[in-house]
Amino acid sequence: IYNEPYGVTLIIGAWNYPLQLLLLPAAGAIAAGNAVVLKPSELAVACTTFIAETLPKYLDNDAIIVIEGGPQETTELLKQKFDYIFYTGGTNVGKIVYEAATKHLTPVTLELGGKSPVYIDNSADLVITVKRVLWGKFINGGQTCIAPDYVLCSKEVQDKFVEEAKKVIKEWYGEDPQ
Repeated sequence: IYNEPYGVTLIIGAWNYPLQLLLLPAAGAIAAGNAVVLKPSELAVACTTFIAETLPKYLDNDAIIVIEGGPQETTELLKQKFDYIFYTGGTNVGKIVYEAATKHLTPVTLELGGKSPVYIDNSADLVITVKRVLWGKFINGGQTCIAPDYVLCSKEVQDKFVEEAKKVIKEWYGEDPQ
């Protein structure tokens, strides 16, 4: 086994989990011996400010830097040559990141959103299944890339699922969930 760090890694984070989706890849990259350039989401202003003010106080500034800004700053960053790029976010921006990476033949990880179907057949325990599906959909206001988007099932299961979902929503959020 050879320990060969890539070098400088650009990590572009998402707004829906602004700390986790930026700092977890950064921890892995630094642990593997890489320097890291972090680009937090401009849509999570308080977290971006916290990261930009806190990390330089406690981490080696030669190993990690934080770049604040929006699409213009991200576009400029993507013109630079990095040794690895890690992006979490939507597909449209993911395509832009991928295209930029190809210009320097930079290895890239794209953790993109998508559709997350749920399949339920007649053997499922609907009391448990409904709670799990709804929890997955409602956690973080539904703003999670693996949140269930739709359910595939027979008409028989559908009717039972809907009735059980109504019960669970009422139990969790009351008579008038808004």
